Amino acid sequence: MTSTTSARPPGRPRSGVNAAVFAATLSTVEELGYARATVDRIAAAAGIAKSTVYRRWPSKGELIVDCLLDAFGPAPLTGSSRAELMTSTIRWVAAKIGEPGVGDAFAGVFSDAVSDPALREILSTRLQDPYRLALQEALDEPENRVLFFIDVVVGVLLHRMGMTGEPMVEADVDALVDMVLPHFTDGRGKM
Repeated sequence: MTSTTSARPPGRPRSGVNAAVFAATLSTVEELGYARATVDRIAAAAGIAKSTVYRRWPSKGELIVDCLLDAFGPAPLTGSSRAELMTSTIRWVAAKIGEPGVGDAFAGVFSDAVSDPALREILSTRLQDPYRLALQEALDEPENRVLFFIDVVVGVLLHRMGMTGEPMVEADVDALVDMVLPHFTDGRGKM
C-alpha cells in the first residue's frame, strides 16, 4: 500500500516565518515601544506561537539583533574616495535608524546590553562585527579606528533617537558628516 500523505510534518510552513516575525517585531516596537514589545506580543502580531519564536531566538535581545541585521542588510559601501565611502555609510546608517521601528529597536537593545554582558556579546559579534569588518576592509584601517568611527556615528544617531524619539533630520545628518569627515580624513589618521 502506498502512502499519499506528505513527508512534511504538520504545522505552518517554515518559509516566511522569519520575515513575518521581523515585520511583527518592528511594527510592535514602533507601536508600543521597545520595553512593551514583548515576545508574546510579537508572536501574536506575527500570528505564530510564542514557542516558535523562542525556538529560533532564545531571548528578545537575540530576536532584536537578528531583526536589525535583516533590516540593515549589507552595508552599501559605495564611493570613489574614502570621504564618499564614509559619507554614504553615515547617510545609510541614519536612514536605516530612521525606518519605522528600527531606531527604537536598536536603541532598546543597545540600552539593555549596557547591563547584560551576554547580550552585549551578541550585539557586538552578530551586529557590529560584520559591519566593522566590511569597513575595515573597504577603508584599509585598523579595528580601533573603525570602531571609533562607528561609535561616533551610531552613538550620535542613537542619542538623538533616545532624546527626541525621532531620527535625525537630513540637515543634521549633513552637519554630522561635516563634523566627522575632517577628523577621519585630514591626515591625523590614515582614514
